Amino acid sequence: MFNKVINGFKTAWKGLSLTVKHLFANNSARKIVTVSDTNYFKQLESGTNTIQYPKQQLPVPEIGRYQLDVEMDDCIVCDLCAKVCPVNCIDIEAIKATEAIGQTSDGTTKRLYAAKFDIDMAKCMYCGLCTIVCPTECIVMTNQYDKTVFELSDLVYQFSDMPADVAAEKRALFDKQQAEKQAAKLAAMKQKEGGA
Repeated sequence: MFNKVINGFKTAWKGLSLTVKHLFANNSARKIVTVSDTNYFKQLESGTNTIQYPKQQLPVPEIGRYQLDVEMDDCIVCDLCAKVCPVNCIDIEAIKATEAIGQTSDGTTKRLYAAKFDIDMAKCMYCGLCTIVCPTECIVMTNQYDKTVFELSDLVYQFSDMPADVAAEKRALFDKQQAEKQAAKLAAMKQKEGGA
């Protein structure tokens, strides 16, 4: 019984001494070095084991996968990024245009309006597949990694700025054009049957 009490005190003293040792360890700011630096792991031995975020930030690798961004002027609304996404975090709604509506920076003709282009970064697993399949390279991963928000809904980024009334107008124009084409096709068929 007495040995158990002594053993308990020894164990508590070891833990307390370790805590006190780290409490009074070097409190200077950690020097920011990349992982490839030879002194990266040696700096942990000096006692400072954390950085003072957000005052200090680790360097961001060039090939890192972070926040998604979409250049809507280059988007042809092909929907490939939404189809390849394994977690369905990209939500796109396209409206067909009655004519070509412009060109992207690489010369691709745009024939669809983006009524909705939302990315839910709370669902995103940062795989980068959406950036790979994009034919116009309009969806990219930026080097911004800190997107701290208070509400989960704030992680849904809306890249299309088309109002609902404008989207309804574009749909109505396309439907009208299709109805006119169908009517012209029927009239041509009737004329062909009448002449035969």
